[in-house]
Amino acid sequence: MSQNIRINEPIMDDAEIDAVTSVIKSGVLTSPQFEGGPEVQKLERSVREYTGARHAVAVNSGTVALQASLLALDIKPHSEVIVPSFSYVATANAVKAVGAIPVFADILLNNYTISPDSIRNYITSRTAAIIPVHLYGLVSDIKRIREVAGHIPVIEDAAQSLGSTIDGAHTGTMAEMGCYSLYPGKVVTAGEGGIIVTNDHNMHERLLAIRNHGNVRGAFETFGINARLPEISAAIGRIQMGKLPMFLYIRRRNAAYLDEYLQSNTVRLPTLRQGENPNWNLYTIYTTARDGLLSKLRQKGIGAAIYYKTPIHRTPHYSSKTSLPNTDEASSSVLSIPVHPGVTPDDTSYMAQLINSHSSGVVC
Repeated sequence: MSQNIRINEPIMDDAEIDAVTSVIKSGVLTSPQFEGGPEVQKLERSVREYTGARHAVAVNSGTVALQASLLALDIKPHSEVIVPSFSYVATANAVKAVGAIPVFADILLNNYTISPDSIRNYITSRTAAIIPVHLYGLVSDIKRIREVAGHIPVIEDAAQSLGSTIDGAHTGTMAEMGCYSLYPGKVVTAGEGGIIVTNDHNMHERLLAIRNHGNVRGAFETFGINARLPEISAAIGRIQMGKLPMFLYIRRRNAAYLDEYLQSNTVRLPTLRQGENPNWNLYTIYTTARDGLLSKLRQKGIGAAIYYKTPIHRTPHYSSKTSLPNTDEASSSVLSIPVHPGVTPDDTSYMAQLINSHSSGVVC
């Protein structure tokens, strides 16, 4: 059993080291080519093959993936983009980075993803896009969201959900575009990086130009930014993609153990929809006894963490008086515990024992 278990950690070996060394020896550290460098193209191919998406575009962060997707949709300044407040701040920041206004909707308490009914309440004539987040790797109800959206484009924030599926369909592939993150806290990493997937050829062409200052095969034909992913990062990401099935197997095994072992009346376990198979980027429980439980776990070397204690609409920068009761309830009650590939079956048993023995508080 591990003495100290971090909430998430990248799992690497000599394969990543050898890939990075090969890039350094090649002297090609990045590429301004329209199609990207050789490692970027290999990474993109691996993501296409894994997810079934027709196109994939590698960029230098998950946040930039969202920003580039909004630019590809030609989202105008001062238009509105509906997002959940219960998410990492990058979801809203990407909207603001293109001059648009994030409009915060509430979530469903059963899986912490954006509520289609709440989205409906915030659609106006100024709504230019909707960004649902597959939070913790749990899958948003994209089918219902698209029905509510009608003609409004949908971008899936799949930063935390690479490998999550619903009825066999991968998150990120069920709307106009989907954005993955390759940050070290995700299921696979490139150090920093992001991937945009789309089935639309025109969107793919626009994204390739946008990531390279608007350069279209030698001519600057449109607006763009420097969203290029360095070859070293792409090489790490390519190796990690090959390990993704193994990583997911272990995460799902650990989540299944916790489902079985956790019997405390103070916690509510994650709820899955029929046909849903999450990647378990984070295994998140609900408890009204959170602070005491968090303290106990950390004292025992368990790197439990709160995602997200302060919803975006309550951060100083966005400071909104919008009433989002489910968001407020979740932010005061959720707790994530480790299930990454470094966690052993004995670790899951130990964590469950600690949680089960924490008797104060009741689940609403």
